[in-house]
Order: sequence, then C-alpha cells, then structure tokens
Amino acid sequence: MSFVSRAQRLRQSVWIEWRIALRFLADNPLQTLLISVAISVGAAVIVFITALMMGLQNNVIERTLGTQAHIRIEATRQHNNFSATPEGRYIWALESPRAQNLQTIHNWQEVRDTLDQYPALNTVSPLISGPAFAQKGNARASVAIMGIDPQRYKGIIELEEYLQEGRFSVGANNVLIGHQLAEDLGLRAGDKLRLDAGDNRQTVMDVAGIFELGVRELDSRYVYTDLKQAQSLLNLPGGITILELKITDVFTAQYWAQRLSQLTGLHVQSWMESNSQLLNALRSQTMTTQMIRVFVALSVIFGIASVLAVSVVQRTREIGILRAMGSSQQQILRVFLLQGGVLGLAGSMLGVLVGFSLVQVFNNLGERLFVIRLEPSMLVSAIVIATAAGVIAAMVPARRAAQYDPAVAIRYV
Repeated sequence: MSFVSRAQRLRQSVWIEWRIALRFLADNPLQTLLISVAISVGAAVIVFITALMMGLQNNVIERTLGTQAHIRIEATRQHNNFSATPEGRYIWALESPRAQNLQTIHNWQEVRDTLDQYPALNTVSPLISGPAFAQKGNARASVAIMGIDPQRYKGIIELEEYLQEGRFSVGANNVLIGHQLAEDLGLRAGDKLRLDAGDNRQTVMDVAGIFELGVRELDSRYVYTDLKQAQSLLNLPGGITILELKITDVFTAQYWAQRLSQLTGLHVQSWMESNSQLLNALRSQTMTTQMIRVFVALSVIFGIASVLAVSVVQRTREIGILRAMGSSQQQILRVFLLQGGVLGLAGSMLGVLVGFSLVQVFNNLGERLFVIRLEPSMLVSAIVIATAAGVIAAMVPARRAAQYDPAVAIRYV
C-alpha cells in the first residue's frame, strides 16, 4: 500500500471519528450543555482569579518597591578586631557590635561604570545619605539627607510624579522635602529651611518642592538635595555611601545581590532580605493561586469523566455495532477522547469570554482599588488547561468503551 493511500485512509478515519464524536454529543444536548457550562465556569474562575491575584501582586510590588531600590550596595561593615596574646592565643569576649560610621564607597565611580555594563541592571544611582536636624524657627525634626544625581535617581524614584507643591529642583541651595515634614515644620514651597549635620556643618536651603511618597516614614524624614551639597554637609567630599540599583526582574534580586557581593566585595542587600515578610506574603499568594487552579482543573476533570462514563453506558449498543462493523479499539478510544477534548475546548472558550468580561467589570465599575492587566497568555493557558483536562478525563471511560466485546455489547439492553 502506498504512502498516499495510507494518508487518505487516515484522513477518512479521523473524519469518521470526528462525526461519531459530535453525533454522540448532539444526541443528548442538555447533558452536553450542562457539562459545557460547568467547564466554562471553571475556566472563568481560572482566568479571573489568576488575573486578580497577579494584579494584586503587581499592585503590592509597585506600592512597596516603587519607592525603594531593589538592591543597595554599601561599604563593607566595620567589625570588632581581636588581637592575640603574647602566647599566641585569642581572647573571646562578649562585646557590643561596633558602631557604623558613615563610610564612603572607595572608587565608586569605577564600580558604577562597571555595573552600568550589565543589561539586567536598569539603573545604577549613587546616593549619599546621613542624619541631620531640620529647623524652622523653634521647630526641629530629625531628618535623613539624601544627596542624589537627579538624572540617575529618576530610575529609582520618579520624584516629579510625587510632587504636591512647587517644582522639581535639587542643588543650588534647593531641596525637596516630604509632605509630613512640611506639615511638622510649617513649611511651604519657597520657604527657608536650616539643615544642621553637627560639628558646625549647617546651611540654609530653599524648599523648592514638597513630595508625598505615601510612606509616612519617608515623607516625614527625607530631604533631597544634590550630591555636592550632601557631601559638604556630611563631611564626605567626593564620596557616596550607597549605590542603589533597580533590575528588570524583581524576583532575581537575591541572585544579583550575591553575585554583586562577590564581584565588588562590598556589603550588598536586596529588597528580598529587607522585606522578608512581604516576600513570604507574595509567595503564599502565588501558592494560593496555583492551588485554586489545580482544584478547579480537578473539578473539571471529574465532571467530564462522570458525563462520559454515563455516555459509555448509554452508548454500549452503538459501540458494539461499531466494533462489529470493523472499528478498532483505537478508533473507539479516539472517539471518546475527542468528545472530552471538544467539551473542554468549547467550555473553556466560553469561560475565557466570561472571565474577560469579569475583568472588565472589575476595572471599570465601582471603586477601582487597582487595575487588572489581562495577559493573552492567561487566556491561552486557561483554554489549554481545560482542553487537556477534558482529554485526560476521557481516558478511563474511553478505555472501558474500547474494551467492550462486540457480541456482548450488541446484546446489551
């Protein structure tokens, strides 16, 4: 037999199996409709819950990490030194940790330029940060001076988007202060503010703008100026205390922190270390989403399996006739597998439409807590999961139907 004739016979066989599978489904429309609706509900739940959880996760990450760097590089921590006795022995004693003074990162320009070459590191921004007192009249507040490179710092926090009053300007005796600090000291844009960093290092600055990052601790303490002014106030001429980084994939921060620590020999900390509770919450949320998808898929599988098991019993006589007419066990098997696949595909497509509609309702009606972004991959994965679940669910009933003895099946009443 030639290859062409074999291909023709295979196409004819597949077409016949498709017709039989669709005929079996059409013979009991109510049953087919009910299981399709059940599958569509499962697919809609998968789409909506997955999109909702991802939207919530992205919102939490944006609100939490939107006002901080993903990775911070600082000078190596100072430790207590132990000296040996004349006999060559070390004396171990319980001592308090050594106080950490402001330290500059040596050759920080070279480190910055080296890190700029890594595509995964979106932003490398130098920062000099240290304590000071802010004063207006008799009102005083403890603040953190933040000396920044304005162009690079935009990649860490886009301060212009958070401005409530005034203009974005640092340097030339201009500073930006937080909304809470402005309220505490009674300041408005254009007012004068005295900064005192100790050891007679003080200056009077103009409040160019007032920002609100939405984090009380930051809004009540941060005072932004340029690098030169901060270096002068904190007595670190030409130095910086921190290199802040933002990366493409926030969940690879720990990997990059370890890698950069080995590369630079400096103290490197990722947001995953400093926000361990947030990380645990995000992981728990992801696990919950996966569990919901698994249990919904299982409910779809059992629903299809039960319907096809009943269908096998109802179609016993027809199966016997098909077997007597020459249909092989593999053909009968494929007929019921096709039924499961068709049920899963049809139900999932309807469910995807329902899930898409629920997402649009969430985004456009009522008080919008956050926006759900529905990725095409979510829709495709829901269809694939439901269709695969339909085929898997059909396996047991299909094997049972394929193993029927034709003579016994024909006599079945």
